[in-house]
Amino acid sequence: MGSFTTMTSKGQLTIPKEIRDELNLKAGTRFYVTVRDGEVVALPKNLSIKDLAGCLGKPPRGLGATLADLDEAIAAAAAEDDERIRREWHEGGQE
Repeated sequence: MGSFTTMTSKGQLTIPKEIRDELNLKAGTRFYVTVRDGEVVALPKNLSIKDLAGCLGKPPRGLGATLADLDEAIAAAAAEDDERIRREWHEGGQE
């Protein structure tokens, strides 16, 4: 999904309604904005810590996970999410 928007003289963008609805964005949502490969990337910070419960899968039985295990799982999840975002961006014709 994608659509066009225009930046104001103050550098503000309006996120189209269909995108706000799909991502459940509300007024006051904070964003982390960065540049990646020459593209503007805005990541909404609309999750709480409880929304992350279970995102790494079922905990292993036995001794538990080490910090290295946690770092590896977090890196893998972030890489998968980044790849999904890039794929969806390019599928939306934003090349």
